[in-house]
Amino acid sequence: MDIQIKSSRSVLATDSAVKKLVELKAEESNEDSFLRMGVKPGGCSGLSYEMFFDTERLQNDVFESYDGVDIGIDSQSLEHIKGSTLDYKEGLMETGFSIDNPNATRTCGCGDSFS
Repeated sequence: MDIQIKSSRSVLATDSAVKKLVELKAEESNEDSFLRMGVKPGGCSGLSYEMFFDTERLQNDVFESYDGVDIGIDSQSLEHIKGSTLDYKEGLMETGFSIDNPNATRTCGCGDSFS
């Protein structure tokens, strides 16, 4: 299996996102788990983001490593989210991960759907 580790970032994770990912990965039972980022059809704008911890590394996945946490992106999703920034905010008005995607031409009010 050929797994790519790129030196230039396909997706940038902010310091706050990396800190939260490190916390979440520590709770995972499998040491080989990584955060899988991707897109799937659906949502009110056509595509929606998906993020979950996974252990299955696929041949065409692209990986970014941040403080011991790998982020894996399948090649089909990469064309939709390349150049995006993953952030994590914790506050009264907004808590959770957000994705700033320069490729999105239209987004939904929920922030989870785009086209």
